[in-house]
Amino acid sequence: MERKKAVIIGAGIAGLATAVRLTKLGYAVEVFEANSYPGGKLSEIRIGEYRFDAGPSLFTMPQFVEELFTVADVDISSFFAYDKKEIVCQYFYEDGTRFTAYADQELFAKAAEKSFDVKAQDILDYFNKSKRKYNLTASLFLEKSLHKASTYLSADTIKAILNIGSLDINSTLDAVNRKSFSDPNLIQLFNRFATYNGSSPYKTPGIMSMIPHLEQYFGMFLPKGGMYSITQSIYELAKTLGVRFNFNTVVDRILITNGKATGVAIGSKEVDADVVVSNMDIVPTYKKLLADQKQPDKVLNQARSSSALIFYWGIKKTFESLDLHNIFFSANYKKEFDAIFKDNTVDDDPTVYINITSKYEENDAPKGCENWFVMINVPGNTGQDWDQIIEQSRKNIITKISKILNTDIAPLIEVEELLDPRKIERKTKSYQGSLYGASSNDKFAAFLRHPNFSSTIDDLYFCGGSVHPGGGIPLCLLSAKIVSDLVQS
Repeated sequence: MERKKAVIIGAGIAGLATAVRLTKLGYAVEVFEANSYPGGKLSEIRIGEYRFDAGPSLFTMPQFVEELFTVADVDISSFFAYDKKEIVCQYFYEDGTRFTAYADQELFAKAAEKSFDVKAQDILDYFNKSKRKYNLTASLFLEKSLHKASTYLSADTIKAILNIGSLDINSTLDAVNRKSFSDPNLIQLFNRFATYNGSSPYKTPGIMSMIPHLEQYFGMFLPKGGMYSITQSIYELAKTLGVRFNFNTVVDRILITNGKATGVAIGSKEVDADVVVSNMDIVPTYKKLLADQKQPDKVLNQARSSSALIFYWGIKKTFESLDLHNIFFSANYKKEFDAIFKDNTVDDDPTVYINITSKYEENDAPKGCENWFVMINVPGNTGQDWDQIIEQSRKNIITKISKILNTDIAPLIEVEELLDPRKIERKTKSYQGSLYGASSNDKFAAFLRHPNFSSTIDDLYFCGGSVHPGGGIPLCLLSAKIVSDLVQS
């Protein structure tokens, strides 16, 4: 009997994971990718002797990567390895405060008591509430389709509804943090977690205070070989299972016959399929690949998440005060987010994030040097003068880092490349260059995300950061699992 065929559009992390899962369901899987490489945003760049992870730099919840190998019945050890980090992040404030965030909750709490106006027990209580929110909602919001009635008939859902008052859905993350703490620096630290889904802490609902649980309970990790090894490992696994990949191949249209997805068109060629999965951003999926179909305008017109401006700098020096993850906070956090989400621009004092994998991967930079991935949050691309924004932001970033580190870093920059919202949109087809699809600046945002299936077209599915359950590596991997479950049901 001939195997059923699945076509996947896009070889992002969710597309790769979906390919693995559908293969194990018995499908012959073929993936079409417009770029010459897999991974989407989770890719890498090399400049001279420096290697940089191009996109996502934070790795939590490795169990979702491991699960793919378990499903495939393949030993992960020859494909993928990672180390847990004892230090999650180094924080630097404009007032001179420096804080080492340890992965261990007890160590974190004790260090916080010394650095901020807070009792260690207050920190531990916050983490416990974060854990409770995650446990109450993970199975509903993250692991199942929000758009199937069966999801709401489970015991987990009933339990979440009965405890809805403790989820802080009607508060903002900032309000929750202000209620929990009095120290402005500590509030800013926990407000930062809104950026994990490209939102503003002054708008995103308080339930997002569950996010610290992912770092402080599950831990923070670095894959051997850097973040891109996540892409490489799943890509190699998929190939081992027999998935066929077609790179430098642009899909022009999803074929629909009698209300059913039947394949894709690539130029004048048509590729038949029993199941079609789009890992492309949901907006261009509809606008380009499903242009002749009814458009879900309410979903497609949602405000987008923030984007990023990233400088990849080869630095001719090492800094002992820096670690794998480093945050240089702005002096006025609300002003920074108002600039992004109200004024559609970038504040003169942005919070700066620096990721340095060469701290642990010595081959990522020449000896005595470091590979700095320097990022600030910016709005999506809606036609701003990005050249002017980039020029000014670069100056502001260098001034800020140089002041806090008491070192002029400008002459230390040996090599440089940059990524802005225009390039993100061009390279990954992410609408407006948003990093997480629609923003989560609304308490109903999770329900407004496009489902992982089409309600009007049979055998058409969607995965990736622009659809349910959201952006980031763990959620993209979960979207692949949801698609697999839907196909199987």
